[in-house]
Amino acid sequence: MVKNLVIVESPAKAKTIGKFLGPDYTVMSSYGHIRDLAPNNLGVDTANGFQPEYVIPDDKRQLVRDLRKAASQASMVWLASDEDREGEAISWHLYEVLGLKPDKTRRIVFHEITKDAILHAIQHPREIDLNLVDAQQARRVLDRIVGFELSPVLWRKIRPALSAGRVQSVAVRLIVEREEEIKAFRPEPYFRVTGRFATSGGTLDGEYSRRLTDEAQATRLLDECAKASFAISDINVKPLRKSPAPPFTTSTLQQEASRKLGFSVSKTMMVAQHLYEAGHITYMRTDSLNLSTLALNSIAKVVGSTMGENYLKRRTYHTSSKGAQEAHEAIRPTYVDRQTIPGNSDEQRLYALIWKRTVASQMADAELEKTTVEIEAPGVDGHFTASGEVIKFDGFLRLYIEGTDDDNDMAAPGSALLPPVAKGESLTPSLVEATQRFTQAPPRYTEASLVKKMEELGIGRPSTYAPTISTIQQREYVEKGERPGEPRRFLVLDMAGGKISRTEKTENTGSDRGKLIPTDTGTIVNEFLTRYFPNVLDYNFTAKVEERFDKIAEGDAEWSREIGDFYDVFHPEVKQASDMRLEHRVGERLLGQDPASGRNVYVKIGRFGPVVQIGESTDEEKPQFASLRRDQSVLDITLPEALKLFELPRTLGTFEDAEVSVGLGRFGPYVKHAGKFVSIPRDMAPLDVTLDQAIALIEDKRQAETKKTVKEFAEDPDVKILNGRYGVYIHAAGNNYKIPKTVTEPERLTIEEVREIIAKQDAAPKRTSRRTSTRRK
Repeated sequence: MVKNLVIVESPAKAKTIGKFLGPDYTVMSSYGHIRDLAPNNLGVDTANGFQPEYVIPDDKRQLVRDLRKAASQASMVWLASDEDREGEAISWHLYEVLGLKPDKTRRIVFHEITKDAILHAIQHPREIDLNLVDAQQARRVLDRIVGFELSPVLWRKIRPALSAGRVQSVAVRLIVEREEEIKAFRPEPYFRVTGRFATSGGTLDGEYSRRLTDEAQATRLLDECAKASFAISDINVKPLRKSPAPPFTTSTLQQEASRKLGFSVSKTMMVAQHLYEAGHITYMRTDSLNLSTLALNSIAKVVGSTMGENYLKRRTYHTSSKGAQEAHEAIRPTYVDRQTIPGNSDEQRLYALIWKRTVASQMADAELEKTTVEIEAPGVDGHFTASGEVIKFDGFLRLYIEGTDDDNDMAAPGSALLPPVAKGESLTPSLVEATQRFTQAPPRYTEASLVKKMEELGIGRPSTYAPTISTIQQREYVEKGERPGEPRRFLVLDMAGGKISRTEKTENTGSDRGKLIPTDTGTIVNEFLTRYFPNVLDYNFTAKVEERFDKIAEGDAEWSREIGDFYDVFHPEVKQASDMRLEHRVGERLLGQDPASGRNVYVKIGRFGPVVQIGESTDEEKPQFASLRRDQSVLDITLPEALKLFELPRTLGTFEDAEVSVGLGRFGPYVKHAGKFVSIPRDMAPLDVTLDQAIALIEDKRQAETKKTVKEFAEDPDVKILNGRYGVYIHAAGNNYKIPKTVTEPERLTIEEVREIIAKQDAAPKRTSRRTSTRRK
């Protein structure tokens, strides 16, 4: 008989906790939620207080039976899911489904998976917090209502298979509106003037105090500088102190990992989850800046012993984030004395970032001295300013410098040094340079800067940022830019030795690599939703809904009443939009007539993306369709551009007794041969591709695929061992399977051994991410 059964959400967490508990404890995993809203209908009874209809998914039924059996044999069941709303709901569902009894059930919580924390939690159990459960139910029910009622409207008015969500749609709106700002922006040229002056002790670099609007003004200034006698008119020395950034919250960790490690938001959370479950860091979904007394004492010991007591300064931080839970902790190492941990490269890099940020937050201010020198000359309107910083005491800068979203602002403090100078000292301009610059459009969002904006607006919470950003990309409302930018010419005017020279240079501008860009589908869906569902897409309204969830979690609001208030506003808007009659689908545009047939030519969002259509669906002759290229948009494509898409596909000839043709799809031009497709490189025009070039592309792809295939099986052609991005794996029946680490030579596996690996992995409980499966926004 099991004395104590501990149930957690993940196998990794179970494995770590199991190390700390003795033989009297058995640790099992629920693999996230064991039940959810019914998948095939609304799953919410809107007529009876919005009561949810929960069901156990088919892939969890055996797991539930195993948990129920283990619970029935245990003297005590310990529910040890995470201490947040989602974790509380998991414990509540386990309590209900497994038929647990109050006298044989304990709820335990902890912020870190360490032996001390686990044993302390067992000594101080509590009841399930039904207020937190209600807050999670409210979010789940509300998001189901929005998605279930709003998505069909999009299917009818735009195209099938679209989706909408309470938070995801607002995130898309932010990206679309930023893109509209960028398109409306008109860059204005100006000249930035800098000067290099010779002093008795070196050189002094200064910047002119005004921007000049055109070349004539810049030339006039340089001409004045060539004739002028410069001198130092003022020297101002001020002490400066810089304080460290606070320890990480979920959003600041996502932002800094993006800046310094190049991680996506979802990758940051995945790696942080591994670190948490392995016991290396505290819980990674938090908006608190608080550090425990134990952590503060540990940090003080590390700083004092490795850098000296003068580097230590105890600090307490308080967050201004809406709904923050100060009882929780910021993200920190569980053992601060461990500067490194075992793990893969990503885990070690993220841990090092967390360790440095945590320790630096308790270090002394950096003390600097900032010197500002003003340089003037009679006859020259305005002045030049040179400035520099000298670090008197590095303080926290010895360990950590916070990143910034400005690519041009990454210089470390103290990097600009000035030579010794005196007021009244005469200076000689060795070079004065006027460089043409252009005002810049607002930057596109990165994943990290979008998280920052959502947090500022109060949209979403720490647990929702990553799944929201992943969802809007998976739904193809938003994509990451790929363009490296375009060349732009600019002028540089130099004055040296009393002479002015003029040169033209080229720079790269407009790069959108890694930036979030709305697709045509995302733009059109956003336009429709903001017009007909202004409340759902309103930033303040969305933030207020989050605040109501917080009230529910605190026990200050009743969840079904809050849902009812929302539904009374939302449902009439859905009905009105559903009943609205439109001549064409939203986003559909008549471009003109096809000169060859006289039929109408439309551009619209089709089932598989933007398309051009020649003819009407009601015509006796079926309409013709062509997909837009990735660099084209339904919003501005012209009739000639649309008609050109119908010049493809074209047949080139035959190769190996099969036809070779060139076509154009959503993802660009391609060569088709024997039912297979080969992408055409960007530097080849699809209308000019020859048969020989197409054959070369086909053979190149075959060679690449040969390297990908490690082994095939004559007994079962559907089973292959392949080389992938993350190593060798098994591919069978459309699914991928990991090869165990104990297999050192995958190419030697027999078909029987492969089938055994597949059978074992198919039989294992499917792990469902509680963050993505229960929060679809």
